This record gives sequence, structure tokens and C-alpha cells, in this order.
Amino acid sequence: MPRSPHITQAGHRQLQDELKHLWEKKRPEVTRALSAAAAEGDRSENAEYIYRKKQLREIDRRVRYLRKRLDEVRPVPSRRDNPGKVFFAATVTLAEMDGSEVRYRIVGADETDAEKGWISVDSPVARALLGKAVGEEVSVRTPTGERVLEVVEVEY
Repeated sequence: MPRSPHITQAGHRQLQDELKHLWEKKRPEVTRALSAAAAEGDRSENAEYIYRKKQLREIDRRVRYLRKRLDEVRPVPSRRDNPGKVFFAATVTLAEMDGSEVRYRIVGADETDAEKGWISVDSPVARALLGKAVGEEVSVRTPTGERVLEVVEVEY
């Protein structure tokens, strides 16, 4: 399934900062270390050389990904015109049927973070919540089964 091109403005900045850090700081450091390791002689048995080559490949792979992704994504400004409805970048408090509450922030696919409660706009829960207002219930089919959630609060 293709990922949504939506990203928060902060998430977009974070991807740009990561690309800049990798390209301007990390890659030159690794390249210098690789050159120094190559100068030590036999490369086939040089662990430092082998490690630095692998590290450089990983950096280059991530740089290619970030450049491509930054061309695809579109930063979406936060909507404040209807604060009682769920839109992209909203933080939503939901009541479960058992009375417990959960909080999610709807973000772009590149920004998801389970520990923070940030879920992708492409996730089943986020798709079900978009456009809903405080007090509305949604039914969501998740890998753990059907969940019925009530929108308790929406923040931007």
C-alpha cells in the first residue's frame, strides 16, 4: 500500500535535518575513516575498512531514501478552523468501551512513534477518525479485533 504524502511541518523539517546531517557531517567523517583504513594495506582482512564500507553504504541508502521521500511528501499545516473535528496532525483522546482512554496524534507515515502515541494517517484507526467530531463513535477493525472508540477530545 502506498504511503500518504502528508507530513507535519515539523516532520518535514526533521527529515531535512537528518538528510543535511548525514550528507554534510556523517558521510564525510565515514569517508575520511574509510580512506585511512584503506591506506593501512590489505583490504580483504581489514575489519575497519570492511566496517566503514558497510557504514558508507547504509548512509548512502538512507540519503537516497530521504531525497526521494522529501520530493514526495507535502507538509500539511495544522487545521484550527474547526477544533472539535479530527483532521491531520490532531491529537485525539478516545474512550474505549471498557472505560479506559487512549491518546493518539495523527501524523505522516514517516513520523509514526508508538511510544509517543503517534499513528500514521494511513492506519485503520486514523482513517476511521478523520472528519469525526467530539462525542462521535467509530468502529475500527484492527489486528486484535473490532474496537469501538468514542472521540472525547481533539487538540491541535
